[in-house]
Amino acid sequence: MALFSRKIARIPSPVLRVFGVLFIFALTFLLLLEVDNLASQTKTIIGHNLEPTPWHAFPAKNFENETKIGRASMIVRCSYLSCRTKSKDRQTMLTGESEKCPDFYGWIHQDLEPWSNTRISQALLMEAKKFASLHIVIIGGKLYVEYYYSCVQSRALFTVWGLLQLLRRYPGMVPDVDLMFDCMDRPIIHRNIHSAMPLPIFRYCTTPDHFDIPFPDWSFWGWAELRLGPWQDEFQSIKQGSQAMSWEKKFPYAYWKGNPDVGSPVREELLFCNDTNKWGAQILHQNWTQEILDGFKNSKLSSQCNHRYKIYAEGYAWSVSLKYILSCGCVPLIIKPQYEDFFSRGLFPLENYWPISSTNICPSIKTAVEWGNSHPSEAEAIGKAVQDFMERLNIDRIYDYMYHLITEYAKLQDFKPVRPSTALEECVGSLLCYADENQREYLERSAASPSPSPPCKLPPSNAEMIKKRIEAKNEILNKTQLLI
Repeated sequence: MALFSRKIARIPSPVLRVFGVLFIFALTFLLLLEVDNLASQTKTIIGHNLEPTPWHAFPAKNFENETKIGRASMIVRCSYLSCRTKSKDRQTMLTGESEKCPDFYGWIHQDLEPWSNTRISQALLMEAKKFASLHIVIIGGKLYVEYYYSCVQSRALFTVWGLLQLLRRYPGMVPDVDLMFDCMDRPIIHRNIHSAMPLPIFRYCTTPDHFDIPFPDWSFWGWAELRLGPWQDEFQSIKQGSQAMSWEKKFPYAYWKGNPDVGSPVREELLFCNDTNKWGAQILHQNWTQEILDGFKNSKLSSQCNHRYKIYAEGYAWSVSLKYILSCGCVPLIIKPQYEDFFSRGLFPLENYWPISSTNICPSIKTAVEWGNSHPSEAEAIGKAVQDFMERLNIDRIYDYMYHLITEYAKLQDFKPVRPSTALEECVGSLLCYADENQREYLERSAASPSPSPPCKLPPSNAEMIKKRIEAKNEILNKTQLLI
């Protein structure tokens, strides 16, 4: 029986290689397409795919220096891969004594009073979402953020960083919480409009006519665009600069340097007071464009404490400059403000500052300067008192305020927070991943470590005491206006 052999046709190896290359190319193409699709839908902390808030338009961020593939790679790496390692921050044994919080921390109860009976529901938060740029959720010590709108410059980056440092400061102690945050300047939840349904939203300032809940602003951890360092560094630098000249040698007139081109009638009016002989004031227009070109060499806050009086004038809303002015050891001349940040409610006229009329600015400044120069000991005491106030408001107290505010707010929620499906986990690694070299320097300088001591003791709710303090403050303000 004959055996017939069959030859099996073989595909030439070059053809196999071509097919293999095409397959790998197609697979790579599909993978890149999927990565690009994922990245194009991802909203990030530095503003990819985010438009400015409709209630405060500003130039949209551009990312022209990023290639499409490079941007997609960065978004996937920073947003999805940076937080995979487990946090090393564990709850520590608190051994120190708990100090008493400053009295103005009692305002936390006042700010949250609108929800003390009705509570905060998910439905209420979804209504507040219409006015928010960030949705912040903390669960089990992890931070999740849902992005709705872009924030000016690096506000979102440094605000979220501050929250991450709070979690590191008090590991395992911050309760699960779900809150809405707006990173723009002006409060938006007016009491007259929203009286039937107060909407809880956090921001950097408020007014007596708004429900907005004030929260420490981003610059406590640094303002990279203006080369302002973390609060603990800036305060010490300003205090040291304030001691370069004795009170007697400081210039005996008022000083203001800033940007009047921010839609602020008060600052525009202030420009007319620039006459040391007539009004006792030196008013300087800050040209930020030129300062950037000059490397901010003329903007060091520590070199701006050589006058006996420094003027605070609100800008578009409240201004972060307040804390730096109060730190100078000069007499703060505060033009009657519309807005309040979380700590300014602890200031008291003629103890921590001299009030200036918002409708009669130049004569009011002149009166304050003449009084101070005629009463040098009393004026110097005001400057020293307010500088001491700011020194006590160190970064530890900032974290304590954040801790108590979030803790008291969390008690009012009538639901268990859950991670939103579109929220990203944020961690130290993800923020450092997105930060540019300049931002990263300030973030790292402001990094916190676990506290050996518990948070300060929050004062109990005392609405009557706050009411009396407001009445006493208004009485002094009214009397001061009669001096003009």
